[in-house]
Amino acid sequence: MLLSRVANSIYWMTRYIERAENIARFIDVNLQLSLDQFTPSSDPWGPLIDVTGDRAAFDELYDSTTRANVMRFLTLDRRYPNSIANCIALARDNARTIRDIITSEMWQQINAMHITVKRAADDVIREDRPVDFYRAVKEGCLLFSANTDATMSHNEGFEFCKLGRMLERADKTSRVMDVKYFLLLPDAEDVGGALDTVQWAALLRSVGALEMYRQVHGVITPGNVAAFLILDRQFPRSLTHCLEQAQGALVHITGPHNGHSTAVQRCVGRLRSQLQFSQIDEIIDFGLHEYIDDTQTQLNKIDEAIDKAFFRFTPPAEDIFAQQSAQMQQ
Repeated sequence: MLLSRVANSIYWMTRYIERAENIARFIDVNLQLSLDQFTPSSDPWGPLIDVTGDRAAFDELYDSTTRANVMRFLTLDRRYPNSIANCIALARDNARTIRDIITSEMWQQINAMHITVKRAADDVIREDRPVDFYRAVKEGCLLFSANTDATMSHNEGFEFCKLGRMLERADKTSRVMDVKYFLLLPDAEDVGGALDTVQWAALLRSVGALEMYRQVHGVITPGNVAAFLILDRQFPRSLTHCLEQAQGALVHITGPHNGHSTAVQRCVGRLRSQLQFSQIDEIIDFGLHEYIDDTQTQLNKIDEAIDKAFFRFTPPAEDIFAQQSAQMQQ
């Protein structure tokens, strides 16, 4: 049985790595959209801040959502807790506390990413091709995940890695879906047009889903894109797949006999069941933005339940009395 401190570090190490990768994906796709000059809004970078849910934090630090300001905020700004630089640094801090648990390959990869981001400084924003930097971040994070899968024993610690990665990925996929809500088309007649299709394709590219989507659905339509990213059980970044994987990791951690008896199992099982029995038409009728909002709220509750169950564990009262009685008899 892992110590709570160790499990907490493993869980957050992988969440921060996954978060850094997804932020790099958001910015990379937006850069490509800007180069294509397809973005209709006069403020093409504002939606990236909106989907983070941290607009207030941005407005306190910057006066406008220019490309340079948004890229600096999301990439290098150490005042923003979820910037790529902070995520990599926090992942490294967590990894340092569990050096005897993780493998040397995992530790070396985190250090390599830390150096890459540290050397980038403001150059990444001024250079003509910042795409190369974000590609390096994505590849570095993927290499860390590959090293984890290939070199770490698939024990309880590994399951906490998987749990953190899957929940963070589910959260970021849901936020990618919400980007479309903030990318307003210039005219209602553009819905379903070429510009609309370009935006939906960009969302698919941001999570590396374009090719797999085309194999399943072919033509890009809003309903099919939403169905693929929310309900597809086989695509590794869909909400349904992530929740199924997270639930599987929980079973390994808590043991098969506990089933859904714990609070965290109930939280995960509730959201997974909701996804399992949802139809895309019902989701669209309910409102895609509202559905995503509700999903993100439930993901936050799952994270709180995990924290309470595994990282701030307090023994049941009877155990405390038993411990105190044993100490008194010594």
